[in-house]
Amino acid sequence: MTKPQIKSHLLHRLQKEHAFWSYDKSSCQEISDYNLIKHVLMRLDLPDINLLFGIFSKRKIKRVWLDELVPQGDYLRNMNLCFASLYFDIKRPLQYLKAMESYKMNKI
Repeated sequence: MTKPQIKSHLLHRLQKEHAFWSYDKSSCQEISDYNLIKHVLMRLDLPDINLLFGIFSKRKIKRVWLDELVPQGDYLRNMNLCFASLYFDIKRPLQYLKAMESYKMNKI
């Protein structure tokens, strides 16, 4: 699949999951890369998340993960542990997540 095809597929999957219930229907087709990554990480399964890595750099996906999902702490702890181990090759994921959560909280 090409990058536009993958994006279209992911948008369709997100719409089926009602991820954009608060958005105007027409604006869903022009979602930013940042928001697409955020919603896919939060709402879709591993096969769809794997597609993200085919169209975006690991660095870009990790930035969104660190900005949006990691600061949610205990609420997304298990999912973040999975992402840290599977996708970002973090050796000590629990310690890493706690450090990043603290960093984000101190930054506020």
